[in-house]
This record gives sequence, C-alpha cells and structure tokens, in this order.
Amino acid sequence: MVPIDVLLTKAREHRQSIGRPLVTLSYAQSLDGSIAARRGSPLALSGSESLVLTHKLRAAHDAILVGIGTVLADKPRLNTRLVEGKSPQPVVLDSHLRFPLDVDLLRNRQLPPWVVTTECAAREKQKILEAAGARVLRVPPDTNDQVDLNALLELLADFGINSLMVEGGARVITSFLSKRLVDQLVLTLTPVLVGGLRAVEGLLLLDGEGVPNAAHFPRVRILGYKELGTDLVVWGTLA
Repeated sequence: MVPIDVLLTKAREHRQSIGRPLVTLSYAQSLDGSIAARRGSPLALSGSESLVLTHKLRAAHDAILVGIGTVLADKPRLNTRLVEGKSPQPVVLDSHLRFPLDVDLLRNRQLPPWVVTTECAAREKQKILEAAGARVLRVPPDTNDQVDLNALLELLADFGINSLMVEGGARVITSFLSKRLVDQLVLTLTPVLVGGLRAVEGLLLLDGEGVPNAAHFPRVRILGYKELGTDLVVWGTLA
C-alpha cells in the first residue's frame, strides 16, 4: 500500500522551512494519459480499491484543491466518505467566481469551501457566495489573470495548512507542474484507452532559445508501485 504516513511525515517542517504546504498531486488517468473523454464531461476511471486509497489520502491531508472546472463538471464532495478520518478543507480555484450554488460543497456547514479568486472578480458574486456559506479568498493574479499559485500557497501556509492534496482538473495539474509546486505524486493508472482530455496539457518547458529541453521537464523519482484491483498505483517525489 502507498506509505501515506511516510509521505506526510515532514509536512509541518516543510511548511515552516519553505513557507508553503507540502503539495501532493493525486489523480487517475487512462493508459494514454486521459482523465476525461472531453473537457467538461466527468469520467469515472478509478476502481473501487484505488478509490478507497484516494479517500485515505484525503484524510491524511489538511486541505484538498480542485479547479472550478472540476466543480462544474463533477460536483465533487471532496470528503472521506469511504474511510474513517477527518475530511480535508476544500479549496477551489475560481478566478471569475463561477462557483455554483447547487453543489454539496456548500451544504457542509462544518467545512465550507474556500473559494480562491483574484482582486478582479466581481464583489457582488462574492457576497452571494458568502451568503451561501462559502469563504471567498482573494490573492493577486498571475500574468494570465488567473490565481497566482505561489501567493495562494503562502496564504494557506499562513492559515496553518501543512499539506495540500491537488486532484485536478487538467489545467490545475498542468499549472502546478509548470510552476514546480508539486512535491510528490500519487498516480493511478487504469487499463483503458480513452483518447480524450489529457491530464497534463501544454507542459512545454523551453530553454533560453525557445527550444524544448527535456532536462527542464518535471522528473519523478519513483518510490514504489502497487496493483489495486485492475489499477496500478505509482508514487514518488519530484525534484
């Protein structure tokens, strides 16, 4: 089984020394790297055993993060209903405050979602979401007018979040990898070919002359792997 306790042993020390939470990227993909048939359409890939593992990972982390696209498509609960343990704090990246009002995340009064946006988002939308129970956090935008991930992680560290689990979707996965903000990876490979939306898209890291350079790509140090049902779970750390 994935040594969850070992992976998170130094999370508090990491936050105190680096100034941001320890980030675990965890998601399921097909053998051809797809996480959905097409953007906006949910696709259940994990088998029952690897899904339980996902919930154990959630229970071990202080917070869990997804993008607004995942909320709109999947309406996830982001809890630990399949295992015993505390549910993590839900965090949703939502630069334009498109968060819907009819999702289960807003019905959890004990652990309402933190919706993270920028200073550019409409104040009226913030008031509506806060009236519905969400907590809206504003951070500076990046150069693409999206939530600046470094600023977000610093804010989460200020809130005492030692460990953050990032589940997706594709744009969020790619952004965290591109900005070198992933510390460890738990990847579930399911034996199916989808030919759909890739988990990692547009991760083209160039050298100084604008030429793709494989030496710049994120490299995973594989620590282990295990078959769970028909799935293969691989875990490791990133430099």
